[in-house]
Amino acid sequence: MKDFAVELAKEAGQVLMDHLKRRLAVKSKSSEIDLVTEADVASEKFIVEAIHDRYPEHGILSEEGLGQEQAGEFLWLVDPLDGTTNYAHGYPVFCVSIALQREGEIVLGVTYDPVQDELFHAEKGQGAYCNGRRLSVSGVASLRRSLLATGFFYTRAFIEDNNLAEFGRIMPRVQGVRRGGSAALDTAYVAAGRLDGYWEFHLSPWDWAAGDLLVRQAGGRISDVSGQRWRLRSNSMVATNGPLHGELLAALKG
Repeated sequence: MKDFAVELAKEAGQVLMDHLKRRLAVKSKSSEIDLVTEADVASEKFIVEAIHDRYPEHGILSEEGLGQEQAGEFLWLVDPLDGTTNYAHGYPVFCVSIALQREGEIVLGVTYDPVQDELFHAEKGQGAYCNGRRLSVSGVASLRRSLLATGFFYTRAFIEDNNLAEFGRIMPRVQGVRRGGSAALDTAYVAAGRLDGYWEFHLSPWDWAAGDLLVRQAGGRISDVSGQRWRLRSNSMVATNGPLHGELLAALKG
């Protein structure tokens, strides 16, 4: 299943790169800033059909809704293009992210960045890797020395818990906060030690599923913003190298 998911992510990444050379059709979904492109749909169609062909008894939960979530042992979580706004503007930070849940637990995660040709993957109990190199989270032990990442949900103009207050509290306490625009890549970068921590609110399971396993298998820690165990339907995620976790949670709470 790991080999299948790795090849599938790479091939879907090529679909994205091929579409990027064309004049893209871009549409809005729930709001003017919640975008979907023809590449999102083409990538998801490719992934969903491949999973159906190989594992017809498995369920699929996917961003554009082409898969079908169903009761059973296995559930694939598919983000065919994480970073759609970046992609629509030609900003080269986006990826394909695929995870596999078995009986309620994430056991496989793959995130592929086709621009950098970086393939991140993790299996339960087998560690996390990027292009074959084993990953380990950073050793930074204080917020003051940390580089973090975050993001802002597309309904940020209409909701109170839009992360702006948290961002304002965190920014003066750290070396920097990056806003890359792809939760899947942000969590992969925590696993790789390029970022020391990440937090965000209101994303969907497919945005976070692969990153959850990548970070944990690289030696990091995952929770929601209250410090409780992160679950697939959680409304927030905090991912860190571990030593920073308590201090970051406290700062987020104010």
